[in-house]
Amino acid sequence: MRGNAEAHELIAPGNLAAVLELLAAEPGRWTPIAGGTEIMVAHAAGKLTAPRLVSLWGIADLRFIDTRPQSMIVGAGTTFLDLRAQAELCADFPLLAQAASWIGSIANQSRATLGGNLVNGSPAADSSPALLVYDAEMELISVRGTRRVAYSEFHTGYKKNALAEDELLFAIHLPRRFGRHRQHLRKVGTRRAMAIAKVALAATVLVEDEAVNEIRVAAASLAPFPTRLYATEGTLMGERITMETVRAARTAMLGEIRPIDDIRSTAAYRSRVGANLLEEFLTELGGRVGQA
Repeated sequence: MRGNAEAHELIAPGNLAAVLELLAAEPGRWTPIAGGTEIMVAHAAGKLTAPRLVSLWGIADLRFIDTRPQSMIVGAGTTFLDLRAQAELCADFPLLAQAASWIGSIANQSRATLGGNLVNGSPAADSSPALLVYDAEMELISVRGTRRVAYSEFHTGYKKNALAEDELLFAIHLPRRFGRHRQHLRKVGTRRAMAIAKVALAATVLVEDEAVNEIRVAAASLAPFPTRLYATEGTLMGERITMETVRAARTAMLGEIRPIDDIRSTAAYRSRVGANLLEEFLTELGGRVGQA
């Protein structure tokens, strides 16, 4: 079944204030569309149920990268190609830059926006694990003002999030304090490029005196939404990386993830690969610490 364009209404107010006023006047009746890389695929397949769309494309107030001494602020309308082209962001947040390079083709990266990727809420979202381990915060905006929500609390269920019906995601805040951390990102997909993740794992770790002083681990495709693995982290805090701690972390991960069976993979496969990715990272980390 193909989509019928006549079944949908699309308007483009052209500025942020007008979009927010529209959402406030008719909360829940308009679906924002940014780059359209997800929505237009759904439309082409005849699966787009939203009858009324409001375009965010071309709104300058949403497309920016603000560099500050303690943080970087990325507008929700910033494309993945914009991220890859920003040298300071690539240097301070290499995992996000790496994830940006995974988003489809260059054509996709020129249209797909960071905000759209996050609000879409796919459990396999490429940018999500990196943002989780970077302690990102989401700035939400409406005619009532702005508020900030930790990204780790933004997703509330499968394809559900903390946005109110009259709100937009305005920006993503990234603290610039991970320069001393060892950083890791790995994705397993059907192909090396232009593939949706079967499993992805990100981590930032600060090691002092050969023991884990600070750690964040996050995954895609191992739960109904991208998630931090707090129990896994807890087994490693304050510990040296040994075979025993690696086994304990692997067991903890298998206990807290909730993968599913779908057309791309099985839950059993995802569980095993996720645990293998964690073990691979920790084993490599332990070797580097031992050589330091």
